[in-house]
Amino acid sequence: MTAPADEAASGPLVMIVEDDAAIAAGLALNLRLQGYRHEVVGDGESARERIAAARPALVLLDISLPKQSGLWVLERLRESGDSVPVIVLSARQDEYDKVAALRLGADDYVTKPFALAELLARVAAVLRRARPPAAPDVPADAAPAPSLRFGDVVVDLHARTVSRRGEEVRLTHLEFQLLTFFCRSRGKVFSRDELLRAVWGMQHGCTLRTVDNFVGQLRAKLEDDPDRPRYLRTVRGSGYRFTPE
Repeated sequence: MTAPADEAASGPLVMIVEDDAAIAAGLALNLRLQGYRHEVVGDGESARERIAAARPALVLLDISLPKQSGLWVLERLRESGDSVPVIVLSARQDEYDKVAALRLGADDYVTKPFALAELLARVAAVLRRARPPAAPDVPADAAPAPSLRFGDVVVDLHARTVSRRGEEVRLTHLEFQLLTFFCRSRGKVFSRDELLRAVWGMQHGCTLRTVDNFVGQLRAKLEDDPDRPRYLRTVRGSGYRFTPE
């Protein structure tokens, strides 16, 4: 089941990957009322193809799908370097599924049944976080945007890229946001609550485990020994501190 994108609205395109026709129709109607364009896909294999072709601004991704699961779709997206924001929808209450989705690069996780007003607020928040900042008016001969460096890692704030030992490191949008926050606040200790507010923008729908998962993902990608981190250190009883030296 694949429904074409809505051409009546002019807002960002939201891909709805949901095999329950009633839920998909309700989501489509409410997204359209909010001014979003939308497209509905009903199975995992088709979803992977349509996301690559349509380049949506955001994906609402159910976990339980025909042919391939939502987690399979999410994993394929991130493996290919596609950082499109993804909100996972699931009827499962299992903490394992939420942790798995966040580790694979989901931007948010919503458990069914959900309130439409809450989901729409999360859609708006994720799109707002994903929106690149407006380019400032600067003289033509101004210095290029700075790069943040620590060890063998280079973070290019202008290009929003990360490299390590000259090789590109693929980060999700929120992984990049968390890393740049740490880089700009080096040496300071931040609690998990403070990191949730600063990086995720709101606490609702996220837990302290969310921060732990994302820090773990950054360590796995940037540290020589993630179990004995040099840069992203745990301060027992307090939170995390970034130590670039």
